[in-house]
Amino acid sequence: MNLRLYPLSLVLFLLLRPTMSSNQHDYSDALSKSILFFEGQRSGYLPNDQRMTWRRNSGLSDGWTHNTDLTGGYYDAGDNVKFNFPMAFTTTMLAWSVIEFGELMPPSELRNSLVALRWSSNYLLKSVSQLPNRIFVQVGDPIADHNCWERPEDMDTPRTAYAVNAPNPASEVAGEITAAFSAASIAFRSSDPSYSQTLLQNAVKTFQFADTYRGAYSSNDDIKNDVCPFYCDFNGFQDELLWGAAWLRKATGDESYLNYIESNREPFGASDNVDEFGWDNKVGGLNILVSKEVIEGNMYNLEAYKASAESFMCSLVPESPGTHVEYTPAGLLYKPGGSQLQHATTISFLLLVYAQYLSRSSLSLSCGTLAVPPDYLRRLAKKQ
Repeated sequence: MNLRLYPLSLVLFLLLRPTMSSNQHDYSDALSKSILFFEGQRSGYLPNDQRMTWRRNSGLSDGWTHNTDLTGGYYDAGDNVKFNFPMAFTTTMLAWSVIEFGELMPPSELRNSLVALRWSSNYLLKSVSQLPNRIFVQVGDPIADHNCWERPEDMDTPRTAYAVNAPNPASEVAGEITAAFSAASIAFRSSDPSYSQTLLQNAVKTFQFADTYRGAYSSNDDIKNDVCPFYCDFNGFQDELLWGAAWLRKATGDESYLNYIESNREPFGASDNVDEFGWDNKVGGLNILVSKEVIEGNMYNLEAYKASAESFMCSLVPESPGTHVEYTPAGLLYKPGGSQLQHATTISFLLLVYAQYLSRSSLSLSCGTLAVPPDYLRRLAKKQ
């Protein structure tokens, strides 16, 4: 039932551009509905301004098995489980969307986006409230839940809270939560500086757990059968460590995180050619994010990340030389496996972000002898 809740909203945020003409898709309406979707996924005590009024409070006992409050957050999809790994990725991407493209959004939808972002961030703060010794990674028995189709207001399946205690590892979950807090801290920096600082402080603390106790959360025997095969760590935890450190670098400007992503790129496998980006594999997005420091900040010691980002972008351009990603006959980005559209949407997001970086510096994408202007990357994303 992995109907990932994150991709649809992300690209719609970005495609809302002032140049849209009236005979094209109504991105404004799609944007509004995409943000509204998050309200339909809410768990916990719903606020008075809840727009989806047919939804009610749910999951109010979450955390009771550990005598802690784990209410709130978002249900994963059509089920009633709160998987912190993909939810944290959703949070990171929502924040990144606001950071890069919030100024293009109508004020009302920017506000709704920040409300959606705060809803997940508040829940994730609860998930790390017992650090440095414990992190919560999931709420809800996924087997029982998936065997019982019911709305969250009526659910009677076990609301088990799954925790990882030090020195057991949870690097991918903690690393992604680090990225989420860091990105959200930037998104809230101007509108709520105090909350922004709270998020950043917790990002630092969460990264310490991720990096100190290295390993996959799905390697812990006591929870392995409850996180797998749903959001098992298939790709390894090292990319989340780099991803979290890169976002901490962006949020703090701290040189220690710069050194971390520079020195660990090859040991952590980020030098491999990667043509995907999603909840389990962050390398494609990592390269794009870090490349901004090279393009706009002249941080040439990170040139290897930019080279990988350009290689990925060039693989999406059919006219460029070299190896290309696969498209369907009608032009949809194609990756074997389930949840096909998550690949098309997240990669489209990266196309638009990279086009933004290039445009700001009056640059083009260099694909061998072919110079690809930023608007071409935008057209590729719009085609998706």
